[in-house]
Amino acid sequence: MRRVSYETLFNELKSVLLKLGFSETKAKACAEIFANNSRDGVYSHGLNRFPVFVDYIKKGYINIEAEPTLIKSFGVIEQWDGNLGPGVLNAKFCMQRAITLAKQHGMACVALKNTNHWMRGGAYGWQAAEANCIGINFTNTIGIMPPWGSSEALIGNNPLIIAVPNKNGHIILDMAMSQFSYGKLEEYELKDKKLPFIGGYNQKGELTKDPKSIRLSKRPLPMGMWKGSGLAMMLDILVSILSGGQTTAAISESKQEKGISQVYICLDMDLYSNASQIADEILAYTKQGSTEVRYPGEQTLKIRKENLKEGIPVDKTMWESLKTL
Repeated sequence: MRRVSYETLFNELKSVLLKLGFSETKAKACAEIFANNSRDGVYSHGLNRFPVFVDYIKKGYINIEAEPTLIKSFGVIEQWDGNLGPGVLNAKFCMQRAITLAKQHGMACVALKNTNHWMRGGAYGWQAAEANCIGINFTNTIGIMPPWGSSEALIGNNPLIIAVPNKNGHIILDMAMSQFSYGKLEEYELKDKKLPFIGGYNQKGELTKDPKSIRLSKRPLPMGMWKGSGLAMMLDILVSILSGGQTTAAISESKQEKGISQVYICLDMDLYSNASQIADEILAYTKQGSTEVRYPGEQTLKIRKENLKEGIPVDKTMWESLKTL
């Protein structure tokens, strides 16, 4: 493991994207999202995920020239088509659109179909919070987790993000529906480490902390067991209805995670004058029992500060892979 500066990582990512044919503007925007993910400690969806993004472009799953197009508008509700463009750019666009509508009407819901992986969903929660908006966004995925009571991977690990702006540090919950996301499993596997808690089943059907065996079995444990399974199903239903896009079932038929559906909801916090006070009271109350308690997003701010000062940790194999792309 080595550390590189944010600027070095950003420039390397941007250079690859330019070679792939991205415009200067799009290359900068994409590279920034990937670099920010690694900067904030979400290495699984920063540098470590970048080669997969490049591979999807080369295979034609991602159209780098595509732009999102408006399908329907219902005032504070809009439907957009991502036209299989880069998921990170479609996501950033739709969250910004939700922010703009929320500033006009108080709240907004922008639904997106036919898009690609957004990488780290929390990035768009931070985007909303930095615009002083509550942000709620979620997506469906290819089927990579068994519903409770089954051993077959039929439901998506559909991430849910809830963001609340706060002057003392934005509060950002970013969670997949499994106890550990596939990206986090890969991160532990690269470090040759066991999971800190049981994360799923191995190929023998035994509960395990071994990330590789869980990834190979495609049987991660839903967080909250049947509750996480139920929430994953509900998120798939919501994104598919609101966007008019593909369900997890339809996405899974293609065997590739593309053409997915997403939702971005915003509420303008300028309408709530005592919001920060309420949030601070809740956080102070929750933290009084232990110094170990952290609010969602607190660790991210700590890691961001450390990585900007000392450099971003990069896996040697992933860094060498980036240099050859």
